[in-house]
Amino acid sequence: MDADDPRLSGIQSNVAFALEEFGTLTEAPFGLDKPSVEWVEGYIERMRTRLGGPPAPGLVGVIGSFLGQAIIAAGDGKWAEDPAHGIGIRFANGDWCFPFAKVKKQFSDGLEGDESILGFYNVAIEYVAKGKLRDSPGETAEE
Repeated sequence: MDADDPRLSGIQSNVAFALEEFGTLTEAPFGLDKPSVEWVEGYIERMRTRLGGPPAPGLVGVIGSFLGQAIIAAGDGKWAEDPAHGIGIRFANGDWCFPFAKVKKQFSDGLEGDESILGFYNVAIEYVAKGKLRDSPGETAEE
């Protein structure tokens, strides 16, 4: 995705919205960092309880954009489109992660189903961005 891609503009608008809106709901500083990702993980769990069903696609878009941008801020990646998996983060080493898919999974299965955006963030930064999953057979950057 190049800078002129309207989807990238939409992602950036979603990130700005997330920073502004979630920032008003927290007492701690809110940004593109691990503590904020942890707060959003709890927010997803609270929303799962309240909604009792799937979230609005816009909410997944906002949170997925925020999660992806937090990963980019810490992991030297860029938004890109994979023909098979859609929009995700491509790292300098060629590996990928897909934050929108992970947000959907946490909304669907929750922490009790072992779906965690914080765990995803940690793996993306510590393993995927550094090419360490290549040494682990059976692991994929999607998960």
